[in-house]
Amino acid sequence: MTDVLLFHHALGLTPGVLAFADELRGAGHTVHVPDLYEGRVFDDLEAGASHAQEIGFGTLVERGRAVAEGLTPELVYAGFSLGVVPAQTLARTRAGAKGALLLEACLPADDWPAEVPVQVHGMDADPFFAGEGDLDAARALGAELFLYPGGRHLFADSSLPSYDAGAAKLLTERALAFLHRKM
Repeated sequence: MTDVLLFHHALGLTPGVLAFADELRGAGHTVHVPDLYEGRVFDDLEAGASHAQEIGFGTLVERGRAVAEGLTPELVYAGFSLGVVPAQTLARTRAGAKGALLLEACLPADDWPAEVPVQVHGMDADPFFAGEGDLDAARALGAELFLYPGGRHLFADSSLPSYDAGAAKLLTERALAFLHRKM
């Protein structure tokens, strides 16, 4: 099965992120879920994003890189929203990457390695994903792109009010199909 390094979103390592990891594990994958916030969890997206800015995005990427160094290089890197920053960076730059699973965010990347497949998920009216350039970045990347109807951000985190059970179920099915292709 596939080894996955999954990074949490701006609210921190929530029960919903852990539940998603458990679903992947239940399908036979090995999933590593580091806590880049060192125990901090936020109830408000603005507060979590402010915390990430205080830490620094470079520091978050380096924390992710440090975790990855202790694992096999043949990883699929996955991230929820803010977690896409270290996931996409590592998938693009670390030798041996088997793929990238980008949930609710995508960064522009002109130098994406052709041998690293990418799957991106987001809601078509999410003000962050669709409204701030992530959707355009996913299209430019040539990613396998899945859009879900709605305007919720963090719709796949079952512990949040923004959770959309139907869309999250479909996202999980598609993510598992992607991971099974990476075996």
